[in-house]
Amino acid sequence: MRSKGVSFAAFAMILVPMLAAQQKDHNDAFIRGPEGESRLIREVRHELVMLPYYTIFDHLAFRVEGGTVMLMGDVTNPTLKSEAENVVKHIEGVTQVNNEIRVLPLSPMDDQIRRAMFRAIYADPTIGDRYGHQALPQIHIIVNNGHVKLEGMVANQGDKNLINVRANSVPNVFSVENDLQVAPS
Repeated sequence: MRSKGVSFAAFAMILVPMLAAQQKDHNDAFIRGPEGESRLIREVRHELVMLPYYTIFDHLAFRVEGGTVMLMGDVTNPTLKSEAENVVKHIEGVTQVNNEIRVLPLSPMDDQIRRAMFRAIYADPTIGDRYGHQALPQIHIIVNNGHVKLEGMVANQGDKNLINVRANSVPNVFSVENDLQVAPS
């Protein structure tokens, strides 16, 4: 009896930090936030999503602390980095912008992987019908020197697993990091 209590406590000590680590301390621009979020967060998200060169091959995220906005993520186009900073800078209530967006290196091989990854994920009828028919789909594909990172939100664990299988089937990829979040039910 005593050993079961010890093993449960050990399991809980391992599980709680893992769950806390999975929660992000920032907002993804392409994922709608909760109902009660502040006006400033809603406006920052809106401005970032409306950027003309923002695609599924980019990932923009941000954190708001008082009047300071920290921009994060990865972009394929250097113009997108500067445009993100410029639009956020002009929002009422923003006093400072820290732009930590990383511009991904130019690489024909990465471009080829992006196209292949897009086809592998969105050509699947289960995924494409559910997630592909939006102005800015919620599954973003970030490729950096042959390493792929998937960002976004999916409806259920089955979709996340299917997308992971499809992504891992793409040739010439060194690794796939599946950071897709499952939407709360």
